[in-house]
Amino acid sequence: MAAAVYQIAGFKNTGKTTLVCRLIDYLASRGVRVATVKHDGHEFQAEPAHTDTARHRSSGAVWSAITSAARTAIVKEEPSELRGLIGEAPADAFVLVEGFKTESYPKLVIVRGAEDERLLGELKGITAVAVWPGYRLQDDVIPAGAEQFEIDDVQGIGDHIQIAGLRGRS
Repeated sequence: MAAAVYQIAGFKNTGKTTLVCRLIDYLASRGVRVATVKHDGHEFQAEPAHTDTARHRSSGAVWSAITSAARTAIVKEEPSELRGLIGEAPADAFVLVEGFKTESYPKLVIVRGAEDERLLGELKGITAVAVWPGYRLQDDVIPAGAEQFEIDDVQGIGDHIQIAGLRGRS
């Protein structure tokens, strides 16, 4: 199992990917090995249609791998559960999960506007809330024990998620 797991959750276009990338930079600069898992609500394309492995799958392969001296990619024609994907991550990696809102790992919820606040009452495991500049949350909507951050406070969020991710390992 991974060293720690932490989720970044929010609705579409709230800045999840940007924040995850900034957190990867921050954690890596501190010597933390980071692995990521992203949920995609669409039929993503892992590679251009005319590559050899894409052609393999379009011919009927249900599992396809490609490797080089620097990397390996595996594409399976089946969905995967988050727990299984985390189990495949390096054991010493801090796994940042983008999406998978309803999973029970510790999570930060991004709130850009009033329409995003409903997630704070619907999701479990919230340890932090990141708000966009200029947006103010009422204290009574922040889940008990959760910390609030400005979305640009990457250092504060990064330090928080390292501790919260380690606590949530069990």
